[in-house]
Amino acid sequence: MNYANVIEFVKQQISDNGRPPNYPFRDRFQHTMRVYRWAIKLQAKVGGDLEIIALAALLHDVGWEEGRNHGEVGAEIAVEFLDSIGIEPEKIGRIGEIIRIHDDKDSVRELSVECQVVMDADLLDEVGAVSVLWDSMATACEDEASYKNAYYRIKDYYRGNRPKIRRCKTEAGRMEFNKRMKVLDEFLVELERELF
Repeated sequence: MNYANVIEFVKQQISDNGRPPNYPFRDRFQHTMRVYRWAIKLQAKVGGDLEIIALAALLHDVGWEEGRNHGEVGAEIAVEFLDSIGIEPEKIGRIGEIIRIHDDKDSVRELSVECQVVMDADLLDEVGAVSVLWDSMATACEDEASYKNAYYRIKDYYRGNRPKIRRCKTEAGRMEFNKRMKVLDEFLVELERELF
């Protein structure tokens, strides 16, 4: 499988789909590439069909249409693209289903290991050191930006994300989530010492 061609397709789709960024610095394509890398790392620990995981991770955010679930739109786009490059129909169906439901992190239904890996990779992308960058940059975009405002935003995000561990579908995902929350905990303790 030539993933370079898939990556180029994803980059173009994300660029063209018109999904408005919630922040000017938030790059959906870079998010996708981080999710892809996390999915590969998780797959090495929990198994599953690597091709299905890689393709679903790469294509999970290609869809956007006002008023529709982006997973459904993305699944339609992905299915058509995967068919055009000759992926087996059975795999196309499984990848399409993962993309369609990837955002339903609170789902209690039985999920394939491939779907669990992609969901965990998507969740993990914005927890940890990346979230500190996000919160700091978001605060800098606001009026009256300050270190203390960034601190409070990081702390609020940390508190809000801690319970989201329940959304992790795999043990490897839970372990990584906990590791990232520990990094944030230690960071906040040190930041408090330096700011107050």
